[in-house]
Amino acid sequence: MQLAIRGVDYAVSEWGSKQDPLLVYLHGWGDTGSTFQFVVDKLRRNWFVIAPDWRGFGKSSGGAAAYWFPDYLADLDYLLNLYSPQEPVRLIGHSMGGNIAGLYAGVIPERVAGIVNLEGFGLPDTSAAEAPARYRSWIERGRERPEFSVRESFDALAKKIRRNAPGMSPAQAEFVAREWAEEQADGRIRLRADPAHKLLNPVLYRRAEAEACWGNVTAAVLLIAGRRSRFAAATTMPFPRQTTAHIDQAGHMLHFEQPAAVARLIEEFFAKPST
Repeated sequence: MQLAIRGVDYAVSEWGSKQDPLLVYLHGWGDTGSTFQFVVDKLRRNWFVIAPDWRGFGKSSGGAAAYWFPDYLADLDYLLNLYSPQEPVRLIGHSMGGNIAGLYAGVIPERVAGIVNLEGFGLPDTSAAEAPARYRSWIERGRERPEFSVRESFDALAKKIRRNAPGMSPAQAEFVAREWAEEQADGRIRLRADPAHKLLNPVLYRRAEAEACWGNVTAAVLLIAGRRSRFAAATTMPFPRQTTAHIDQAGHMLHFEQPAAVARLIEEFFAKPST
């Protein structure tokens, strides 16, 4: 599905029937919505699942000089008004997508019925003293457009994906590689992602601002971390209604390595009346 959203040609993966309850999946940095396929395959109930490719990732259009985090919130709001204009929605977000879901739910809490946050625990705080160097770095790095690494084959990219998520099978990694990248005229493999995403954000991350949004969330939140992830011990966040779960034999890309466990936790959480 292709949708025009705030000047961007958005690609949105869809599974199931529109007559079934809606789940909205939000992918992480460098990923695509389509790779939620592994989790969708393990869901036992009938759901209508949608998963956008964020602007400048996957099959959504890019070409921006820079990418600003608030645009993701506005893009999500537009998308939700298309798919569920009246009813609050169930959000599932991985990493960057989890951060977007948490911020959005604090900014417009009445639009969110519940959140499953997969490893989206925010960033380390920064201080105002870092601002001069950060702005200078942004200016200097922006003089030349960055590039993503080029791979010789899909197999080479799949092997890199498995190194980061060793619980995946070769076939799963091959699927992800072909969703993340495309073959160029020279036969080499380039990622379907705008290299401008690699530019340093000139605006400092203020964790207090994020926490103010998280503290304003009224929906129940399930935080999920992989036991092998560096975030496994960092699951304390100021959501007023939160629970935490861990998944064994999984790192940061837990939706790749343990999709059945992720699917089970999602369905158990959204089956509760409070969500």
